[in-house]
This record gives sequence, C-alpha cells and structure tokens, in this order.
Amino acid sequence: MSKSVTNFMHALAAVLVGNAAYFLLEKHLPLPAQHIGFKTDLGTLVDFCLCLVIFGVIKIFAARRERSKLPRS
Repeated sequence: MSKSVTNFMHALAAVLVGNAAYFLLEKHLPLPAQHIGFKTDLGTLVDFCLCLVIFGVIKIFAARRERSKLPRS
C-alpha cells in the first residue's frame, strides 16, 4: 500500500474509533463537554482531541510494527 493510502486508513480508523468512543462516553461527561448537534462547542473539541490521541496511538503502533519488520544487522 502507498504511504498516502496508509495515512488515510490510519486517519479514518482514528476518526471512526474516536467518534464511537466519544459518543459512548458522552453521557458520562460534564454537561459543557457534551456535544450539541450542528454547533461548534466544547464537545466538538473533546471529540477532536480524543480522535487526535487515537491517531497518535495508531501511528506509534504502526511505527513499531514497521521497525520490527526491518532486518537487524
């Protein structure tokens, strides 16, 4: 797979998993951190940060996996 396709797949996975996690946790968040539909609010920022953290975790695991495939000298 090309690098751009791999990056797209990582970003897509991060958004899907991050949004699913946010909407599962949303009921347990303080009221200001809950998202109100079709508005930019603190809930949107919390959702974005969660997706960003998951993207970072995916990239870390992908880099470790890639390093483990390299031949050792």
